[in-house]
Amino acid sequence: MIFYAGYYTQSVMKKADTTHQNIYKGMALIADPIHQYILFTVPEDKSTKEKTEQNIIDSAWMQRLRRIYQLQSARWVYPAAEHSRFQHSLGTMHMAGEFAKSIYPSLAGVCPDLPSPNYVEELLRLAGLLHDVGHGPYGHFFDDNYLSRWGLTHEVVGQNIIVEKLGGEIARIRRSPSGAFARGEVMDAKRVAFLIKMPETEESGRQPRWLQMLRQLFSGVYTVDNLDYVQRDAYMTGFSLDMVDIPRLRYYTFFTKEGLTLHQSGISALGRFLNARLNLYTNVYFHRTTRGLDLHLQEFFRDSMNLILSGNPLENLDGYLKCDEWMLFNHVQNWQHSRDKKKMKLAAEWKKLHDREVKWKMSFVAEISLDQIHRGVGFSRAADYEAKIRERLPAKLKKLPFKVDLATQDPRPLNPITEREKRINIFNPVTEKTSPEPLLEIYRFIPARVMHFRVFALNHEHDAELSSAAEKVLGSSEKSIPTNI
Repeated sequence: MIFYAGYYTQSVMKKADTTHQNIYKGMALIADPIHQYILFTVPEDKSTKEKTEQNIIDSAWMQRLRRIYQLQSARWVYPAAEHSRFQHSLGTMHMAGEFAKSIYPSLAGVCPDLPSPNYVEELLRLAGLLHDVGHGPYGHFFDDNYLSRWGLTHEVVGQNIIVEKLGGEIARIRRSPSGAFARGEVMDAKRVAFLIKMPETEESGRQPRWLQMLRQLFSGVYTVDNLDYVQRDAYMTGFSLDMVDIPRLRYYTFFTKEGLTLHQSGISALGRFLNARLNLYTNVYFHRTTRGLDLHLQEFFRDSMNLILSGNPLENLDGYLKCDEWMLFNHVQNWQHSRDKKKMKLAAEWKKLHDREVKWKMSFVAEISLDQIHRGVGFSRAADYEAKIRERLPAKLKKLPFKVDLATQDPRPLNPITEREKRINIFNPVTEKTSPEPLLEIYRFIPARVMHFRVFALNHEHDAELSSAAEKVLGSSEKSIPTNI
């Protein structure tokens, strides 16, 4: 083996019969703890100017994702979870390619104008590779606490990066790991961007039907994205999951004229996956310490980013290229020696976070069904709960610092029949009919959407009073658990 740019390829060896060597030409492998090996394309001849997946992987935009962690605050809870968005993106590319090969025959039967198998494979692989390219420091937290200022998400930023910054190289890619595209087929960066996020305009309706159907692999209940991150995040945190049977789920996934469809024989695999994702959210993404760290981060993150980034990222993508967690860390480290009082104050808060000084400790936790909120039983904003709890605290504690955190968990669609973006049809081999209705049966055994309701304070001195007040606000019918942990 010889090493090349962080990956290894088959060395060129002299053999009497060179036929078998050709299968390695233009291909390379990446070792991966989840998928064992991930295949990707490289130039067949270094003397040519061929563009391949290696060009996109090695681009500054993709390499930037090495400096953005996959688990924003959970890595301070699970020490081994130091993996990055880069690793997850490679895994999603692999997952997308595997699904492409599996679903192509059924999609071709529904959409006669479907491009060649190799084109579809590469389109899905590029979308998988680039689906997180727009992420900023601290991932989804960055969306909520910075990008939202301009009504943006990381998907929208990513679409602009794909089209404006990587579009030229994407258009010059002519093959997938399975082989060359059909004559005249040209990869279109706008199609890659469409798969990542459907535009909220009439443009989405003008896309070919086959492309709209492929988007379900990126937006449904199980996607090429979450099928990778559930396995990867569990492995890297050390959190134990029941078996997630991805090969079975993929094998029984296909397309009918109704859209993405799961054979009845795949329902058990879907149920196991949904339960695995539910447990991961409960125990990793929404861990009490993770949420406590995020509450602290909310207090100074936006002010920090306003000093580092200037304006709407879409108006300065070149500047956004430098925006990662390493850059952010270096800035706030330097602020410790600044004469600017605001920067010094922000630096002090960042130091607490980086030193893992957990500011907010959980005093109370409960679970609220979102059905109750929709019926008007509860509130949708943390500030409303905070006000009601404060009203019920003893007079001497009226000014007690505390925060309410509402973490919404969506282990399954509230209504799988009406939610188009997350709709899956089930194929019954006996009746040979497809319908989303059988999902209602398996959803009976998977909890409905819930909100994790937590009260955090600066210490545990007044846990009893906070718990009592919170229970009164929620009502005696709520399942609640006071804690002094």
